Amino acid sequence: MPRSFTYADAGVNRNLRAESKKVLQSLKKTYSFSHYGEIVQLPYGKIFPFHNSYLDLEIEAIGTKVFIAQLAEKYDTIGIDGVAMVVNDVIRSGARPLAFADNIHVQFSDPALVRELMKGIVRGAVEAECIVPSGEIGDVGELIKGIVEGKAFDMVFASIGEVAKEKVITGRNIQPGDAIIGMPSSGVHSNGISLVRRILFKKWGGEYDPHTVPDGLDQPVANEVLTPTRIYVKPLLKAAEELNVKATVHITGDAYLKFGNLAKFSRGIGFSFDNFEPQPIFGLIQKT
Repeated sequence: MPRSFTYADAGVNRNLRAESKKVLQSLKKTYSFSHYGEIVQLPYGKIFPFHNSYLDLEIEAIGTKVFIAQLAEKYDTIGIDGVAMVVNDVIRSGARPLAFADNIHVQFSDPALVRELMKGIVRGAVEAECIVPSGEIGDVGELIKGIVEGKAFDMVFASIGEVAKEKVITGRNIQPGDAIIGMPSSGVHSNGISLVRRILFKKWGGEYDPHTVPDGLDQPVANEVLTPTRIYVKPLLKAAEELNVKATVHITGDAYLKFGNLAKFSRGIGFSFDNFEPQPIFGLIQKT
């Protein structure tokens, strides 16, 4: 018999997250230190002026997708996810990512592990055409514990981008009849993995061993979930050059609920999706 399983059941309470984010309003006390003018509120985050342009500074993490890398004993693509998650946030404002930095927390600095992680980071940086001028590796064995001894790690990425003042994608003035262009994903990206793990993998009470190839997939389920997050820098910025892009949405953990922010910016307008085709992994999650 089918059973209901929610994101909250997986340990991620969106309502509680929303309440926690209200506390971030206290950061407004720092806005007076913006030396080149007022900070601009966008549907997703803020940009701040710097001479004749705006800078967009974002920070992101890979989350529990690192557990899937440990489960599959495959570490050479997970760095792409870290790059993708943060540069895909930067481009929402129309900004071109200029640089990013990574912070890798490990049980201990295993050169073999770090070498594999760096393969993904470099691949992601090349795809995003973004430099990596700095980073950090912290040996924090007591703080971090994964599912494979000696291979536990977490990665956090920060990126900064620049956009000319006249090219900012504001999220405003959306009108009935405007087209919605969906850029296909490569899979589950680094979103909702807490839910995915508990549904798909026996390690967390789910259905499959990591190397099982379920019907509808053409590779082991762990490899499918590990498929790197797509980097949208080139296609989005190209679209912004050729079209009047009014708003962008980076579909992450809250999925299509994120369109609610655009509704607020455009006086309550709604959105209709009639031809999006999810990747097969989403059908497998729902079916399972």
